[in-house]
Parts: sequence; structure tokens; C-alpha cells
Amino acid sequence: MIIPSFDFLEGKVVRLYQGNYLNKTFYNIDLYQHLRNLKEKGVKIVHLVDLNGAKKIEDRQFRLFQNIILSTNMRIQIGGGIRTENDINMLFDLGCARVVIGSSAIKNKFEVRRWLKVYGSDKIVLALDVNVINNKKKISINGWVKETNYTLEDTIDFFSSESLTHVLCTDISKDGTLSGPNIMLYKEIVKKFKHIKFQASGGVSNLFDVVALKKSGVDSIIIGRSLLEKRFTIEEALKCWQNVS
Repeated sequence: MIIPSFDFLEGKVVRLYQGNYLNKTFYNIDLYQHLRNLKEKGVKIVHLVDLNGAKKIEDRQFRLFQNIILSTNMRIQIGGGIRTENDINMLFDLGCARVVIGSSAIKNKFEVRRWLKVYGSDKIVLALDVNVINNKKKISINGWVKETNYTLEDTIDFFSSESLTHVLCTDISKDGTLSGPNIMLYKEIVKKFKHIKFQASGGVSNLFDVVALKKSGVDSIIIGRSLLEKRFTIEEALKCWQNVS
């Protein structure tokens, strides 16, 4: 599945380079018309990120997301600064289809594991962002500022006891770079964790990357910058994904 992605800073669509708030590009698009076009083309779900909320919980952009959800009946998954059960309930009350949990999956892992049980595994996506060094997939949190001693594999094992289903895995070195995804990473984790529906994120720059990721076995691809900069169209991406056996 192709999942278009939009990051928001102060209500505007933006892309960060490797998560750096100081290295950002704003995109002047008619968001609501853009979303309507995506739905008409056959997109089933869209990924939204609250960069303000990720940095400071008091600056969450709930009103923006409420307006987006009300303007389309497309399924929406939202991440960025989700730290409490109240945060989750607020997003579900807005009509969000899935919530994306990042740093809390490491800092508050027992509570997050309980959320999987309470809300169901199809409602929660774990966003696990990794630095791959000597094939060790170390997870980073807090907007990628802090590297932890937790590995991707150990973290998935921990949450799999509550039927974890969706994992959004990003190779930090690739995010926002258009340098191509880490295909070997996805091949390895798909092979190891057959029960997980992986969402690949980071580095997609052309349709060859879409083909390679489909062949890696991931369930979905998060695509942001490439679509925003019209390196290929959503129609081309969807057709490419469907045609790879």
C-alpha cells in the first residue's frame, strides 16, 4: 500500500532533513484539495505528523487535524507527541483511524503494551526509528536526539506478546534525503518478523525504490517529499506497487 505522508509545523506542510527542525522545507499546497485528489486516485490511508506536538505537547495541532479529518472520509493515521491515553482518546474522538506511537514505546513501554490490548493491534502503529551501525539497529527517540540501547528486534519482541501488528520503521540516515531506502534493512526484518505489517519510511526518490520496497515484502510505503516535489505522481506509484508481483 502507498501511504502519502504530510508533516505539519505551525499549520504548514513541511519536510525536515533527517529530522532536523533547523533544516526544513515548506510546501505551499492546497492541502484539502490535495487530499481530495489522493482519495479520487485510490489512496486508502494518509499519514500525518504533528511536528509541533512532537517537540512540545502544549503546541499540539489538534484543531488542524480535526479540520483535515472532517474534510475527507479517507482513513488517517496520526503521530507526533502522543504520550498519554488521553492523547489517544482525543485523536480517536476526532475520527483518526490509527495513532502512531514513537518515543513512548521506549520510555513508557509497559503502558504502551497495555494500549495495544485496550485499543486493539489494528489501532496502534509503533514508529521505531533506527540508526543502523554494524547491523545493530539502535532505536532513537525524542525527535532522534537521543539514541537508546534498545534494538529494533528486542522492541518488536517485547510488544509482540500483545499481538503487535503495525510497525513504521524508519532508517534515520535516509529520512528526507531522497537517497534511496535501506532495502536490506526491510528484507531482514520482514523475513524475521512475518507477523508484522511493516511500513517503510525514508529515502524514496523514484519508482525503482517503490519496486524494490514492494519486493522486500513490506506491507506499505510512507512517501512524503517525492510526491510533494512531483518526482513521480501518485497514479504512477499506485500502478507501480500493484504491478510488482
